[in-house]
Amino acid sequence: MALLAPYLLADGRLPVGAHTYSAGLEPAVAAGLTRAEIPALLRARLHTGVVTEAAAAVLALRAALRDPVDYAPVQEALAARTPTAPLREASAALGRGVHRLARRLAPDHPAVTALTRLHPRPLRPVTLGALGAVLGVGEEALAHGVVYDELQTIASAALKLLPGDPLDSVAWIVAAEADAARTVTEALAVRTPAELPARTPPLTEQWALEHDRRERRLFLA
Repeated sequence: MALLAPYLLADGRLPVGAHTYSAGLEPAVAAGLTRAEIPALLRARLHTGVVTEAAAAVLALRAALRDPVDYAPVQEALAARTPTAPLREASAALGRGVHRLARRLAPDHPAVTALTRLHPRPLRPVTLGALGAVLGVGEEALAHGVVYDELQTIASAALKLLPGDPLDSVAWIVAAEADAARTVTEALAVRTPAELPARTPPLTEQWALEHDRRERRLFLA
């Protein structure tokens, strides 16, 4: 299972509700972002919020492998670094889907039962850490999965929001490989919740607040 698990986590078809999320692309497009600027957005996301989320997922995975399992420090640190309510809500909604999958696969696993006790709405990176423990995913594979998921989420959402040649999305992700590798390295270097980077981009926060007030939306955020 450990061989297949990273592919499952990185697959946009995994039934955890990820199709409802654009990783900030829809709010950015509403604010004027053009298709030509998507590669820059990908790089910006990798060096800001994605570092935080990947590091939080790895910290949660480490917590899931200890006895007793305690996700609270990671959950609290991540919530503090996600100051905008709509983004916390989106993360909790996505986390619910991951949590449901983890309960289906291993309801009695200590990583899953601790997640249930933690909070009624654990954030997505925390649930990914728990699911990673269930599936036997290593730290580096989990961090890569979080990073790739962000890239692929934006690239997939672009097909709906800013239609163009679908092959462009592949080129964007390949071009971001060096930045993605640096993000993974930085995430793996975080040892404690207190060290979790606070990389919230102000424009992303502002766009998320504006997006939350719109009545016509394709994505949560």
